[in-house]
Amino acid sequence: MTAAQALAVVLWLAVSCYALLGGADFGAGFWDLSAGRSARGDRMRARIEHSIGPVWEANHVWLIFALVVLWTGFPSAFASIASTMYVPLTAVAVGVILRGSAFAFRKAVQEPASRRALGWVFAAASVLTPFFLGAVAGGIASGRVPPGVASGSVVGSWANPTSWLGGTMAVGTCAWLAAVYLTADATRAGEDDLAEAFRARALATGVALGALALSGIAVLHADAPVLFGGLTGRGLACIAVSAAAGLASLGLLWRRRYVLARPPAALAVVAVVWGWGVAQYPRLLVGGPSLEAAAAPGPTLHAMLWASLAGALVVVPSLAWLFVLFGRQGPGAPP
Repeated sequence: MTAAQALAVVLWLAVSCYALLGGADFGAGFWDLSAGRSARGDRMRARIEHSIGPVWEANHVWLIFALVVLWTGFPSAFASIASTMYVPLTAVAVGVILRGSAFAFRKAVQEPASRRALGWVFAAASVLTPFFLGAVAGGIASGRVPPGVASGSVVGSWANPTSWLGGTMAVGTCAWLAAVYLTADATRAGEDDLAEAFRARALATGVALGALALSGIAVLHADAPVLFGGLTGRGLACIAVSAAAGLASLGLLWRRRYVLARPPAALAVVAVVWGWGVAQYPRLLVGGPSLEAAAAPGPTLHAMLWASLAGALVVVPSLAWLFVLFGRQGPGAPP
C-alpha cells in the first residue's frame, strides 16, 4: 500500500466516524424538531439533550480531521471541492455554528419563549446541515466537481438529482441512527415509554430509508452513471453488507434488543460510506487524476500519516473512555 492509499484510508475512516457519531447527533435534532409540544415531547427533548450533551462537541473532531487530511494530503482535490461547493459548504459551517450555539444557550435560559426559539434553531440546523453535507457528497460522487479551482457550476454542482438524493438519505440516515441509539439510552434510564416511541420511529425510518435507497437506483442510473457502475461492480459487496446489516438491525429492534441493534446499524452506515469510496477508487474526483497523482509530496504524506497515528493513540482511547463513562448511567438518571 502506498502512502497516498494509506492516507486515503485514514480519510475514509474519519468520514465513517463522523457519519456514525456526528450523524447520530444531527439525527437527535431531527427528533427534537418532531417531538411536538406534549408532555412526552418535552421528555423526549430532555432525553435527547441528556444523551448528546457530553459528546456533541467531541463528535465534530472527525469532520475537522477529515478536512485537514484532505487539505494536507490531497490539496488539489480540496481546492476543487471547496471552490466549487462553497455555497453548500458555507451552509454547513453556518448550520454547525447555529446548532451548537442554540444547543448550549437553550440549557442556560429559563424563559419558555426563548427556549422554544433556541430549540427550533437547534433542530432546524440539525436537519439542514446533514442535508447539505449529503448534497456535497452527491455532487462529488456524480462527477459535478471537475479538477481545477472553481471549474464546476456553483449551483448545479449541488442542486441536482443525485445531490438531492444524497441530502435526503443523509437526513434519514442520521434520524435512523439517532432513534436506534436513543432506544437503548431511554431503556437504560428506565424510560420504557420513550424507548417504545424511539423504537417506532427507528422502525418507520429504517423502512422509509430502504424504500428511498431502492428508488434511488433509478436516479443514480440516470444521473450518476459512473457511480452507479462502481456501486453495482466492485462496490456491490459493500452495498450488500449494508442491506443485510440494516435488516438485522431492524429485526433486533422489532424484538426490542436495543443494545444489540446498535452494531449492525453502525455497520449498515459504514458499509455505504466505504461502498462509495470503493466505487470511486482510485480517484477522489470523478474524471480527475488518480490518488497518486493528486496526492501531496511523499514527505508530506508520511508526516501526515505519523501525525494521524500519534493523534489516534491519544484521541481514540479518550473518546472511547468518554462514551464508556457516560454510558454508565443507571435507571432514574436525571434527564
